[in-house]
Amino acid sequence: MIPLRRNISEMKGYVPGFQPKEPDYIKLNTNENPYPPSPAVIEAIRAEVGDGLRKYPDPASRLAREEAGRLYGFDPAWIIMANGSDEVLNNLIRAFAGEGEEIAYIHPSYSYYVTLAEIQGARVRIFGLTPDFRIDGLPERYGGKLFFLTTPNAPLGFTFPLPFIVELATRCDGMLVVDEAYADFADSTALDLVRSHDNVVVTRTLSKSYSLAGMRLGLAIARPEVIAALDKIRDHYNLDRLAQVAAVAALHDQEYFRECVAKIRETREWFCDGLRAIGYQVIPSEANFVFASPPDRNGGRVYEALFSRKILVRHFTDPLLSHGLRISIGTREEMASTLAALREIS
Repeated sequence: MIPLRRNISEMKGYVPGFQPKEPDYIKLNTNENPYPPSPAVIEAIRAEVGDGLRKYPDPASRLAREEAGRLYGFDPAWIIMANGSDEVLNNLIRAFAGEGEEIAYIHPSYSYYVTLAEIQGARVRIFGLTPDFRIDGLPERYGGKLFFLTTPNAPLGFTFPLPFIVELATRCDGMLVVDEAYADFADSTALDLVRSHDNVVVTRTLSKSYSLAGMRLGLAIARPEVIAALDKIRDHYNLDRLAQVAAVAALHDQEYFRECVAKIRETREWFCDGLRAIGYQVIPSEANFVFASPPDRNGGRVYEALFSRKILVRHFTDPLLSHGLRISIGTREEMASTLAALREIS
């Protein structure tokens, strides 16, 4: 018998979105950016390929932290770079929640929090949402070690107002982790709360807004003592040389970044209008996806019909979500094709 830890043998594990092997799908199921990375990123990676690859990368990712600091207005001591924001989320649980200690998150949101907690052996407390998208049943004081708040929410797309996040931070005895994976597509951010609240951590990813999902790049911004703790437990060479130069180039080219984000936001609003015109209910989104429900509230039926047309969207079997679909925002042409298919299916 293989002597696995009990929590590992019993856990289900996280299931990512379907990745097709054939190239001729319209792929709107994993919130990837439809546009290529900045040309500066490609140039930086090409310049780095060569003899230098035989040497270890900078363990501190110093240049990437400095570039992020210039962009967000923080000293690099307040920033840690990561192999995707998932690495930061994992290390936050490792740093703050021991076996049997509690972390919390909102359902529905990013279900990977549960997987990471189960690996650590931490207990999970789940809060629901009220009809007006506030936390249902939140106590006056939350005493757990970590509270994960995904804003914009995934898979629903709405954002929590900044005053609400401020209030939540004051009600948490432990750390409030504001997961801003999609914040670059939104109108607001909680970054400034890191300066005013010592228990706030903001996490970001370069996968979505910077078109670097294949590079696995993320970061966290928090008080230097929190960053120092995360620095102790990360893999000492967590970002390779190519990832580091890609991060610097991507964060530096803000003109290209803004152009891509603007196109996605514009297409998002156009697509939402089109969905509502054919009877879909659409939650107002500030992310690079929308959550929409067909008139008969049978998300599975529409998912299968789109799949047969080689259009991939995300359908969740969870009873809270099964009535709808999460649809990533692609190019205007991809979204026009998707709308045409939905009109035909309806």
